[in-house]
Amino acid sequence: MKKQPSGHPLYLMLISIHGLIRGRDLELGRDADTGGQTKYVVELTRALAARPEVGRVVLLTRRVVDPQVSADYAEPFEPLSDKAAIVRIECGEQKYLRKEMLWDSLENFSDNALAYIKNSGHVPDVIHSHYADAGHVGSRLAHQLGVPLVYTGHSLGRNKRQQLLASGIRRDEIETTYNISRRIDAEETTLGVAELVITSTQQEIEQQYGLYDFYQPERMCVIPPGTDLTQFFPPQGDEDKADSGIAHELRRFFAQPDKPVILALSRPDPKKNIVSLIEAYGESPELQRAANLAIIAGNRDDIQDMDAGARGVLNDILLAIDKYDLYGKAAYPKHHRSEDVATLYRIAAASRGLFVNPALTEPFGLTLIEAAACGLPLVATENGGPVDILRNCRNGYLIDPLDKPAMAATLLKALDDEARWRRFSDNGIRGVRRHYSWQAHVEKYLATLRPLVEKTEPLQRMSLSRRPGMFRSRALFTSIDLNLVGDSASLADFLKTMQANRKAIIFGIATGRRLDDALNTLRRHNIPQPDVLISGQGTEIHYAPNLTQDTAWANHIDHLWNPRAVRDLLRDMPGLQLQPRSHQGAFKISYYIDPTVADIQAIRQLLLRNEQTVNTVFSFGQFLDVLPIRASKGLALRWCADQLGFPLENTLVAGVTGADADMLRGNTQGTVVDNRHLTELSDLANIENIYFAQRQHAAGILEAMEHYRFFSDDRSAS
Repeated sequence: MKKQPSGHPLYLMLISIHGLIRGRDLELGRDADTGGQTKYVVELTRALAARPEVGRVVLLTRRVVDPQVSADYAEPFEPLSDKAAIVRIECGEQKYLRKEMLWDSLENFSDNALAYIKNSGHVPDVIHSHYADAGHVGSRLAHQLGVPLVYTGHSLGRNKRQQLLASGIRRDEIETTYNISRRIDAEETTLGVAELVITSTQQEIEQQYGLYDFYQPERMCVIPPGTDLTQFFPPQGDEDKADSGIAHELRRFFAQPDKPVILALSRPDPKKNIVSLIEAYGESPELQRAANLAIIAGNRDDIQDMDAGARGVLNDILLAIDKYDLYGKAAYPKHHRSEDVATLYRIAAASRGLFVNPALTEPFGLTLIEAAACGLPLVATENGGPVDILRNCRNGYLIDPLDKPAMAATLLKALDDEARWRRFSDNGIRGVRRHYSWQAHVEKYLATLRPLVEKTEPLQRMSLSRRPGMFRSRALFTSIDLNLVGDSASLADFLKTMQANRKAIIFGIATGRRLDDALNTLRRHNIPQPDVLISGQGTEIHYAPNLTQDTAWANHIDHLWNPRAVRDLLRDMPGLQLQPRSHQGAFKISYYIDPTVADIQAIRQLLLRNEQTVNTVFSFGQFLDVLPIRASKGLALRWCADQLGFPLENTLVAGVTGADADMLRGNTQGTVVDNRHLTELSDLANIENIYFAQRQHAAGILEAMEHYRFFSDDRSAS
C-alpha cells in the first residue's frame, strides 16, 4: 500500500456504517438510523470531491442485502462523481439491522474495510468516522494504517443515557435496547485516538463531550455543516401551484389553503417533541386562525409495522389532531420524497409561514439552515445547536420546548408583523450563504485537516526475507496457557497434526508472556518454534527462522505511549500490585489485580481522564496489563497477516481469556477453547462466527479444526 508524498491531492475516507445510504433519493425519516447523518455524509463526500486539492473521496458504509429494502443498498460500489464513491462493506449478517444490533459485527466490517484498502493499493490520508460504531472501526484502521483519525459523534451515548434515565426508562432496559455501555466505551476509545473531533456547535463541546473522561477540547473544532444552495433557495413563485406531488398532498388537508403554513419536519422520535407542538397549536384558537400546521414526520405505509418508538409518536400525533379537532387545519401526509423537502420549505415561505423545531434538544439542526436558505423564518428549541444558528443568522426566535403557551405566543409573534417576517427571511438567506454553505464548510474542513496530513509519517513495515515454502495462505494462531499446554496427550495429537500439514500453514503463537519466558515454555513442552511469535500481549513480534524482531511494529505502537505517567497514576490504586520486573516490558506494564477491590472500568476512566490513551487488558482473573493503544494481540495478528500475506478468513485463532478477545473477533475463524475463565469471553457468545469448543487445551483446538474443516482444501499440500 502506498502513501502519497506531501502536497499531493488528498485521499479522504469517510466511514458511516448504519442506516440506509445511497447517492440519490435518501429515505430520510424512514427510521431512527436514516436521518441527518446519512444526508450529511453523502453531501460532504460530494462537496469534498469538488475541491481541486482533493484527489479522491470514499464513503464506506454497510452493505445490506434484504428484500425489505431497496436493492441499491446491496451494490458494493456506487459512484457519486469522477472523484467520489460510496463503497459498501460486508458487516456480519446481511439483512438490515438497527445500529444497536451491529456491535458484534464491527470487527468483521473493520477487517473487510482493511482488505478493501489493501486491494485498492492506496492508504487514505485521513479517516473521518461518523458516530460511535464508525468511531470503533476508524480507531482500529487508524492504528493499523498509521493515519490520523477524525471523529464526528453526531450524538453521544452519555448524553442519551441521561435523557433516557430522565424519561423513566430503567437502566437495565436501556442496556438491553441500546447497548449503551458498549457505545460509550467505543466513544471514549475513539476520543482518545482521534487527532481531531469536529462538532457542529460549541454547545456540543462543552455540554456533551464534556461528560467524557477523555474530554480534550483542544482537539475539538466547530465546523457547522453545509447546505446545498443549488437545492435550497427562496421561492420562485410556482411551488404551491402544482396539481400533483407534495403541494397537492398539503392542499388536500387544508380547508383554507391560502393561510400561512407553520412547517415542522423531523423523524417520528419522542425527542423531537412534535406532539407538544400540535397541543400548543390546538390550545390556541388565535394561532389556528392565523396559520395552518404541516407535520412531516417521516414516511409510513402502515403505522403498525413501524418500530415501537415511531409507532407511539405517530399514534400520539393522530390522537392529538383528533382531540383538538384540527381537521382542515393540520396536514400530516404519509409520504414525501427527499427532493420534496426543499419544495416544502419554499411552499411555507411563499405562504409567509414559519419553520418550527420544538425538539427537547437538537445537537445541530440541519433542517433549520435548509429552511433558512429557502427564506423561511425559524422558531426553534433553545436547547442545543439552534442557539448558534439563530445567533449567526438573526432570523427567528428561540423557545422553551416544554412551555406550550409560550410556544404558541412566539409563533403568533413571528407571524404578526410582516416587516419583521421579511427581515427574518432576508437575514436567514444571507446568514446561510455566509456561515452554512458547503463552500464555507469544506474550506474550513480542509484547512483544519491539512496540518494533520503534513505531520503524519508514512507507516514503515520491515522488509522480510521470506524462506521458500514457509509462507502459505492458511494460518493458525493460538495462545499458550490453558490452550496449547495443560494436557500432554492432546498436545501430542495436535503437534502430530501440525507436523503432517507443516507445508500448508503458518503456525503462530500469541501470548502475554515475555519472549524468553514463552520460548522456555515451548521448549519445556517440546513445542517447535513457531513461524510467528507474538509476545507481551501483542507488544512484540518475532519471525522464524532466527526470531527476527519486527522493529517497525515497535516503532508503530510507540504512538502516544507514556509508561511513566501510567505508573504514576496507578501507583496508589487499591487492589493493584505491580508484577516483578521480569514480567514488565518496554511496551507493557503488568499488575496483579484483585477484581473484588479494584474496578477495571474505574481504572480505565482514570487513565482516560488523565489523557493516557492506552489498552487495558484483563486476563486469567488476576492479571491487568496496560499497553499502548495500538498494541493488542488482535492488532499484532492483523499486522502479521499484512506482512506475510495470509488472509484472515483462512486463519484459525484459538483463545481462552479476555486478552484474546480482539484476536477472535472479525474475519478470523475464532475459537474459544473451554476453560475456567470463560466469563471473560462471554460477550463473544452472541457472535455467529466464533466457535465455542467443548473440549479443553489442545483438544479444543483439534475440535475447532474439525468444526471449520480447517485442512480440507489443503490436504494435498501436506
